[in-house]
Amino acid sequence: MKKTKSLYHGHRFPASVISQAVRWYFRFQLSLRDIEELLFERGVVVSHESIRRWTDKFGAGFARQVKTARRQPGSTWHLDEMFVTQGGEPWLLWRAVDEHGIELDILLQKRRDKAAAKRFFKRVLAGCSKVPKKIVTDQLRSYPAAKAEIPELVNVKHVFVKACARVNNRAENSHQSTRERERRMRGFRLPERTQSFLSCFGPIRQHFALKRHLLRASLYRKQLAARFEAWRLFTGIVQAASTVFSDTTVRADISSRGTVT
Repeated sequence: MKKTKSLYHGHRFPASVISQAVRWYFRFQLSLRDIEELLFERGVVVSHESIRRWTDKFGAGFARQVKTARRQPGSTWHLDEMFVTQGGEPWLLWRAVDEHGIELDILLQKRRDKAAAKRFFKRVLAGCSKVPKKIVTDQLRSYPAAKAEIPELVNVKHVFVKACARVNNRAENSHQSTRERERRMRGFRLPERTQSFLSCFGPIRQHFALKRHLLRASLYRKQLAARFEAWRLFTGIVQAASTVFSDTTVRADISSRGTVT
């Protein structure tokens, strides 16, 4: 039987180092040079350019694995758009989340018209197995105009959030982590790289960002251990008795993956 090549074939660093660097970059507000320093502290000498190539090569695949393993999206979609600057020009970052705050998809576009809204609706539908029961948006007229032209969404209930109540819009709140990362990176520069980065950033960050304030300490640690175990499966790591980082081996039953949101 033909043996398949490892995901990390051709890389001189072990899978544990590469997956750890990718996780740090998308999970925390760390620059590539910050990660270079953290790895050096652990005896791993690697340049920040190598780390950048790792995030470009493996980030999208890991994010897909996370999205596949998480629970099914809720029946309510919250859609919103925010302005981001790209090369000195304003662009619109469209985002959709469900009622649990789980990011469904994002799309960076130049315009805010009906065609842009329709393009985003179709993108979100393509990534979800079920049509929502309710859609919540702001009062941008592009949303109902685009929704009326998509057969799957014609009969879906559409709720508009008033301007005075925008602070309660779940989609508005979901932009906070992106804004924080944008400031840490001193702004986004190229549309293609911004789209690529944010498509990975949302799912990977949320995989580990549990709602700690709603969980007992013991339950939080148990669920976080399950997330780390799932991450090792996503990234193809065989957990040895001793690794580069001397991680504690968790025995969380991966059958509880249903808790991974």
